[in-house]
Amino acid sequence: MDQTLEVVRGSADMWLDAAYESLLEGGVDAVRILPLGKKLNVSRTSFYWFFKDREELLSALLGRWKQKNTGNWIERTEAYADTVCEAMLNVFDCWFDDTIFDSRFEAAIRSWAQQAPEIADQLAEDDEQRISALTALFARFDYAPRVADIRARVAYFTQAGYVSTKPREDMSVRMKRIPDYVEVFTGVRPKKHELERFYARRNFKFRARARID
Repeated sequence: MDQTLEVVRGSADMWLDAAYESLLEGGVDAVRILPLGKKLNVSRTSFYWFFKDREELLSALLGRWKQKNTGNWIERTEAYADTVCEAMLNVFDCWFDDTIFDSRFEAAIRSWAQQAPEIADQLAEDDEQRISALTALFARFDYAPRVADIRARVAYFTQAGYVSTKPREDMSVRMKRIPDYVEVFTGVRPKKHELERFYARRNFKFRARARID
C-alpha cells in the first residue's frame, strides 16, 4: 500500500493491533470501530477498506490468538527432546515467554468466551487440540494411553489455572518450583543439565545452582 494511503486509512494489521490492545484493556465490548479509529487517528470509514464489519475484525482477532497461542503450544510439544523431562521443559517455555504464548491474550479470550457461546465452543476445541498435543508428547516416550491422557490434562490445566488466577508469585520462587512441576507431570526428576538448559533459555540464574536438582 502507498505510504500516504496507509497514513490516511491505516492498515489491516494496524486495525488488528488496536483491536488486540482494546481487547486486553477492556474486553471484547471495547473492540468497537469508532473508538479504534480514534485510537489510530484515522477515519471510521477507512476501516471498511480492510474488514467487512466488526464481526470480521473479531474473527481475525480470534484467528491471531489461535495462530499464536495454540499454534506455538503445539509446536513446543513437538520440539526435539531426548527425554520426557526435556520435552516438558520445552512446553514450559510457554509459561514464561509472551512471544511464544501470550498469557494476557489467553485470559482475554477466556473472558470473551464467558459472554459468547460460539467463542466458548472454539476455545474448547483449542483446549482439546493442546491437550491432544501434550498427550502425543507423553505417548512418544512410551506412556500408556490412559496415563498419557491424564498427565497431559494435569499439566495443561495447571497452566490454564495460572492464566485464570494470575497469582502474584515471585519469579525466582516459580523457577525454583520447576523441577517439582516436571516431576509431578512426568513422574521423572529432571537432570541438572536439562534444567540448566531451560534456565539458560529464560536468561535466569540461581545464586545456588547446586540446589536446582
